[in-house]
Amino acid sequence: MKVVGVIPARYDSTRLPGKMLIPICGKPLIQWVYERARQARHLDQLVVAADDERIADAVRGFGGNVMMTAKDHPSGTDRVAEAVEAMDASAVINIQGDEPLVDPRLIDRLADVMRDGVWDMATAASPIRDPADLENHAAVKVVFGQEGHALYFSRSRIPHVRDGNGEPVDGLHWRHIGIYAYRRSFLELLVQAPPCELELAEKLEQLRALYIGGRMTVLTTDHTALGVDTPDDIPKAEAALKAAGLV
Repeated sequence: MKVVGVIPARYDSTRLPGKMLIPICGKPLIQWVYERARQARHLDQLVVAADDERIADAVRGFGGNVMMTAKDHPSGTDRVAEAVEAMDASAVINIQGDEPLVDPRLIDRLADVMRDGVWDMATAASPIRDPADLENHAAVKVVFGQEGHALYFSRSRIPHVRDGNGEPVDGLHWRHIGIYAYRRSFLELLVQAPPCELELAEKLEQLRALYIGGRMTVLTTDHTALGVDTPDDIPKAEAALKAAGLV
């Protein structure tokens, strides 16, 4: 099985336009993501799926692989699906282009899960330890079954602990990390399906995969994703890179 990593990169980000090219400790954001993802050992190929020549030029400038895709895709998933249309890939990993500290070991774990052949999709989650994250609608929560299969994702606090004190419960409250692995055939099915009511209500695309019957496993990790979505996130990312000894 050939596993391909794709980093969807859109120029016109709503909250931070041009963020893929914003300098983070002297390198454009997309370069940090690419170089981290390239450390994964179980990918057969890695490519940036860009919608703008400015991103493509930057990727070529640091020696990365890039493919141009349409500008009008409604989601990163659709952009990834276009990128792999002409590629020899049995499974695809969608790597978020705004997470400069993406964990290459997690990418390898996702690739291995796809090679096992049991699941249609795989994603990841980390423990919630900060009570504020339970109420933060930007922090997506996930619950999963004893075999690791995803049951539901929500921006609200799930599960609700009726007799709790408002604190996160270890082993019960998990924050979703937005990295996805797909069996290619399921990715094609997913992008052809219309958005479901659950997805539209929560504004969470992964609910469409569950709605159409996809078997999705959730890998647990202590790694906490750090996305760059607003100008305030830039100094946070630079501090995290320095703390990790990457600068």
